[in-house]
Amino acid sequence: MSEAIAFDTHRFVKNLTASGFTEAQAEALADEQAHLLESNLATRSDILAIRSDLEVKIEQVKSDLEVKIEQVRSEVRKAKADLVKWMVGALTAHAALIAGVVAGMFRFLG
Repeated sequence: MSEAIAFDTHRFVKNLTASGFTEAQAEALADEQAHLLESNLATRSDILAIRSDLEVKIEQVKSDLEVKIEQVRSEVRKAKADLVKWMVGALTAHAALIAGVVAGMFRFLG
């Protein structure tokens, strides 16, 4: 990784020695701190690479969702068609039953 953050090792050493650390201890801590910062912080290029990966994945998810939504719409259309078939059949049977009852009443009364 390239320069991820500006770390003033001189100021760090100066503050530690003023707090009672020996210069060797302060320099060792400063070196270790600088190493940790350089090796663990993301650089701009790291962030841009992750952003690019995320954009690709977001597009894949959008595409998958569009396919799933169309599948659900298709299933809803099929369910509506089935429901209409059942309702027409039930209404036809109901009308035939009423016609039969009316015809029976005429025979009974007439």
